[in-house]
Amino acid sequence: MKVNYEQELNPAQLKAVTHTHGPLLVIAGAGSGKTRTIVYRLAYLVEKGVFPAEILLLTFTRKAASEMLFRAENILEQQIHGLNGGTFHSFACTMLKKFSLNLGWEEGFSVIDQSDATDIIRQAKYNLNLHKDKTFPKPHTIYDLISRSRNKELSLEQTIVNQSYHLLTFLEDIEKIADYYKKFKAKHFLLDYDDLLFFFEQLLQQDQNVRSFLQQRFSFIMVDEFQDTNKVQGRIVQLLAGPSANIMAVGDDAQSIYAFRGASVENILNFPQTFPGTTIVKLEQNYRSTQPILSFTNHILSLAQEKYPKKLFSENIQGPKPELFYTKSDLSQAQLVVKKIQELSLSYPYHEIAVLFRAGYQSYALEMELGKIGIKFQKFGGQKFSEAAHIKDIIAFLRLVTNPCDVLAWTRALGNIKGVGPKTCQKLYQCFFEANFSLLDSLCAKNQELKTMLQQLDSLRQKKLAPQDLLEEVIKIYTPIMEEKFVDDLPKRMAGLEQLLQIASIYDDVELFLADLTLETSLEDREELKDKLVLSTIHSAKGLEWDCVLIIDLVEERFPSRHALMDPKSLEEERRLLYVACTRARKYLGLFVPTNIYNRYQGNFEPRAPSPFIREVPDDLIQKYQEDHFGTLHQIDVLGPSKPPKTGQQKHDFTSTGSYCLHKIFGRGKVIAHIPPNKYKIHFPEHGLKTVLADYLEFE
Repeated sequence: MKVNYEQELNPAQLKAVTHTHGPLLVIAGAGSGKTRTIVYRLAYLVEKGVFPAEILLLTFTRKAASEMLFRAENILEQQIHGLNGGTFHSFACTMLKKFSLNLGWEEGFSVIDQSDATDIIRQAKYNLNLHKDKTFPKPHTIYDLISRSRNKELSLEQTIVNQSYHLLTFLEDIEKIADYYKKFKAKHFLLDYDDLLFFFEQLLQQDQNVRSFLQQRFSFIMVDEFQDTNKVQGRIVQLLAGPSANIMAVGDDAQSIYAFRGASVENILNFPQTFPGTTIVKLEQNYRSTQPILSFTNHILSLAQEKYPKKLFSENIQGPKPELFYTKSDLSQAQLVVKKIQELSLSYPYHEIAVLFRAGYQSYALEMELGKIGIKFQKFGGQKFSEAAHIKDIIAFLRLVTNPCDVLAWTRALGNIKGVGPKTCQKLYQCFFEANFSLLDSLCAKNQELKTMLQQLDSLRQKKLAPQDLLEEVIKIYTPIMEEKFVDDLPKRMAGLEQLLQIASIYDDVELFLADLTLETSLEDREELKDKLVLSTIHSAKGLEWDCVLIIDLVEERFPSRHALMDPKSLEEERRLLYVACTRARKYLGLFVPTNIYNRYQGNFEPRAPSPFIREVPDDLIQKYQEDHFGTLHQIDVLGPSKPPKTGQQKHDFTSTGSYCLHKIFGRGKVIAHIPPNKYKIHFPEHGLKTVLADYLEFE
């Protein structure tokens, strides 16, 4: 059956589908029918007489490739035999197997997975005698560092500095292990996933006959999600395309958010320079979101420094403007988010409502609020805080302080002490339950660490501390355990504890605090409910969509992250990250900006500037609300697109923002934001971001 492409595709999609010669770059905006375009072009080529064996389709998952082939077969109402489709890694493996002799591999090779790789690294630790210190990173962490170093094409030292600075003390030993790992693979003819790409590139570069053969065999190359390719994948595509360059790359520079994995946005940005004569087609008609949401996201994207300009539009022009909520603090934010969820649930099922955030720990307060009222949720990207091992340990210590007869807490908390197992914990429980102090003394005489721990807990029990103070003391006790137990991702776990401390600050009663923690913990059941609220990091939400999306913590140092505020390139990726988050919404978009962040060290709330991406948005694209002192939201009336809010919400003195000033201690710094009435957020090169009173600054 002949397909009516003109009827089934919009003009931009049709242009991309029917382009058959020369390099083609398809910039596919969010929700613009990217997969549909690839599928129809595949069908179009076959219908025009191209042999399937001449087509190479590279994707990031095998599932994506097989689904595209299946859909193309349905369009043509016939099977397509011989198509070469799959992931970069699977294709590289096939070609290396075919041409292994060209690389001098007479013995062939075997491919190892991550489990095999970590076994080799474990062996390296043992053979190099580097296994005696428990604080040494685990094999899977070392493998991850090695892999990211190769994918980003950076040294191990630079990778550790960027990703896991707390592991720098182990740099020399990690480098020894990496060298052992490399030599072991070579000796035993083993390749890991990263090797497949780099050796395939080596084959294409060194062997002109193989390169020419593959260039002639694959007359048409199509690459999906091109914005997610790393440097070596970009070079492989260039080598395969050859002089004819009948290559179609599909992707969206605005959705390049995986730099931490090695993705290089430059691959898609520089495509026209890499392949001269490139035809660029932009898919801008969106089939997902309402126009008010798209108008908002278009503006966010318009201020990106490097981009392919595009303006998404939809035929669905009805719908509310995105709503922006200025909450009194990060602590009240969670309560207002829950209220909004309850309001939305009257019109939408819970599984069509998603709360998105920059980092996994940022949802902790929300998770507790949801637990209080029994709203079930599923979380993607980062654990529920009640499922994280270090949080479970902390809760167990808190329970022991309030209830020394809690047998489960004994096992969980004291099980972290060497020589204390389930049997000892059961005896300890009996000691307290039966007041058998002679047996208790006997047990402690054999284990000084246990004795010290029990004395510390008994001291806390007598002090009757407020929840936050008690939690701080427990964290002091637990920190040495955590530093040994979780060295691999210690900073992330510490950030989670900071969030838990902030939650504790709103409680006056330890029992109530623990009760709410336990309520949240009870949600750990594995019952699969269809109608669960979704909590997700934005990275895990890419490729998904919901009717309603709420985004939290849109303030400086949380979104964008503190690191990104210092690095222009990272800041650009944070902008793209917000764009991805907002374009997940079909019908409703809610944005939450806590105007104050609780500082537990000083015991007060500090003003925090809204995310720069939020400050840039004209008032006519959003509807603003302000929380009052009673926790009620009030709409902010705006007369025009440039009129600032009438409430006391933060305004910014743009005459000073971007200028420089001097501080007697911190030196020269750049003004990032003005925080009325008399504070400024300053970036000092030697000291980072500081909030300083104007009286202590001398402006240039």
